[in-house]
Amino acid sequence: MRAVIQRVNHAQVSINKETVAKIGKGLLILLGIGPQDDAAKTAVLAKKITMLRIFEDDQDKMNLSVLDIHGEAIVVSQFTLYADTRHGNRPSFTDAAKPDLASPLVDQFIKEMKLLGIPAQSGVFGANMQVALENDGPVTICLDL
Repeated sequence: MRAVIQRVNHAQVSINKETVAKIGKGLLILLGIGPQDDAAKTAVLAKKITMLRIFEDDQDKMNLSVLDIHGEAIVVSQFTLYADTRHGNRPSFTDAAKPDLASPLVDQFIKEMKLLGIPAQSGVFGANMQVALENDGPVTICLDL
């Protein structure tokens, strides 16, 4: 499981110019699922991301989590996080999980975020989405499980 976490002032996901998810301050999470991933990993990753102290406190130190600031999250499934570019210039995505495994695990990840107290929204699995955001910092963290 791979995630790219961006601290944002606001973000939104649109499909065909229609907004399907929109948040204020919080996290935009690009989530990639691998073939060896399972529900247990979604719980671990959701907790790790929820507890990441990447928001500033009143002394401008990164001491607060998205939970501490009462932030929100948008989760966007992104199989391209498993791109293999070792051979040639065209990425291969054979290391990404097939949709029948990935889609329920993305849903489970979102459920775990909500259970941890984060208002979480999502894009639409497999759709061509446009993601707009204002990166705060910028702060971008990559996590692999």
